[in-house]
Amino acid sequence: MQNPDLAELLDDIDRLKAELDTLRPLENPSILHALDIEYTYESNRIEGNTLTLRETELVIEKGLTVGGKSMREHLEAINHHEALLFLRDLVRDGQPLTESLVKQLHGLILHGIDHDNAGRYRNVPVMIAGSRHLPPQPWAVPVQMEQCFAWYESQRENLHPVLLAAEIHERIATIHPFIDGNGRTSRLAMNLILLTRGYPLANIPGDTDSRRAYYDALEQCNLSGDKSAFHRFIALQVQAMGKRLLHIAGGGA
Repeated sequence: MQNPDLAELLDDIDRLKAELDTLRPLENPSILHALDIEYTYESNRIEGNTLTLRETELVIEKGLTVGGKSMREHLEAINHHEALLFLRDLVRDGQPLTESLVKQLHGLILHGIDHDNAGRYRNVPVMIAGSRHLPPQPWAVPVQMEQCFAWYESQRENLHPVLLAAEIHERIATIHPFIDGNGRTSRLAMNLILLTRGYPLANIPGDTDSRRAYYDALEQCNLSGDKSAFHRFIALQVQAMGKRLLHIAGGGA
């Protein structure tokens, strides 16, 4: 049975979405571009990228090289933004999430960084630093990803889109199918679901407290099977973005 607090939170998100649908702030290219730069910055910051928001914008928009920053950090900014633009195209075309698209998103994330592994499932065991969760052995990854998307197809029309998006993010992150880039890829997969269904994207902040809360909620899913904290965490990010977009568009929240 769904937590009453979560149900109330989802109702508020639906209210925000209904108001946003009348204002359509994301049809403004300048707003969309600024949000995409910010999302790229935050998603990379979660993974340890040290580019500032302004530096991220300069690398993506102006093609500048920032002194003291590694080439990998520059490529992470450029690649993530390209993956996000690809995601926006998928949303405009009404493309549903598929396992193949997850691989394509990952291929963009690691383009020019790790040619051998970009868009390919890992073939070695891995551990996640700072986590007690042990991802499945490499031979089990294709089977578990196939099962993940069989579950997704069975639940696409049953679950609230925010819960469906959170579940896909958690399931992909838990399987940890790639050598690197799992977090960025699973967050993009989550946001493809949200945006395709007309909801605001979930932009998880990369500051220390938010990152800790995010990882703690994921860890709880992995170790105890209790996904309530993670569902609520993602819903709060969607709600926050909905309120922000209403403010930007001049509506009430």
